[in-house]
Amino acid sequence: MKRRAFITLLGGTAAWPLVARAQQQPMPVIVAAGTAPALAAKGATTTIPIVFQAGYDPVAIGLVASLGRPGGKITGASTAAEAYYAKGIELLHELLPQASAIAFLTNPTNPTADLGIRETESAARSLGLSLRVLNASDPGQIEQAFAAVARERSGGMLVSSDRLFSNQRDQFASLGIRYRVPCIYMRRDWVEAGALISYGASISEALGIVGNYAARILKGEQPGDLPVQLATRIELTINRKTAKAIGIEVPISILLRADEVIE
Repeated sequence: MKRRAFITLLGGTAAWPLVARAQQQPMPVIVAAGTAPALAAKGATTTIPIVFQAGYDPVAIGLVASLGRPGGKITGASTAAEAYYAKGIELLHELLPQASAIAFLTNPTNPTADLGIRETESAARSLGLSLRVLNASDPGQIEQAFAAVARERSGGMLVSSDRLFSNQRDQFASLGIRYRVPCIYMRRDWVEAGALISYGASISEALGIVGNYAARILKGEQPGDLPVQLATRIELTINRKTAKAIGIEVPISILLRADEVIE
């Protein structure tokens, strides 16, 4: 055998295990927990698979083209917080039936802020309530919002789903008691931290979907072929200890509907 042919054959056979090893290398997968991280991840790449957990409707905020066929390299799960804002307003009205005004706290830097405002304004209007929209984009402004609600004696406050707010949930729980402001939130972990009431889709269910999808993508499935799923388990959680600290009595009609009451 000629030397050149031998080298070519050797190179060809030696390359197979190298190719096999390259094919076995794990692919990168981006897991984005939160609406803003999901939007940032989508804006950063069109080639790396993305699995997201979003707090809002992924179609409305431009993450995917449709829930059933997200397309591209992205899929995930959503708790669709805006779908529960109207119910949050109703719960505050039921908790404080004499109140004629409700406050809504939002982060103006959140890309979904306008969507939340529209939902809450519509819900308040349908109940004959006036709505005051308050903005906070840092911890200092959060306290200013509580002070404003207490000063103006609004009936209570609905707090929007937001990453900044979630990171400050201990502050929210403390301020609610200090200013005696009844607040409703979207997730049960707020109530576990000492907040009054939460109502919304289960974040643990959404994260379970994300974990399952990440595993399936690592096994070779395409993100665009996996439909975006909405968390369907709704949780109403109440902290009666906080209610007593604020000085309100939670109606039995709400207690009977609660999935969990923290005493």
